[in-house]
Amino acid sequence: MYFTDRGIEELVERRGEETVTLEWLGAQLSTFVDINPEFETPIERFATWLARADEDDDE
Repeated sequence: MYFTDRGIEELVERRGEETVTLEWLGAQLSTFVDINPEFETPIERFATWLARADEDDDE
């Protein structure tokens, strides 16, 4: 198990039943980067990856 898996598992455990919008997620990511500016690049990459995740399906 990777260290990051623990955070992902906790997220699913605590909030797995919730429904959220991408607008909400974007706001949470922006807030996180405001508080932790050193994570701006990885969060930007993650957001871009999420935005383009289904591009391969269209080809």
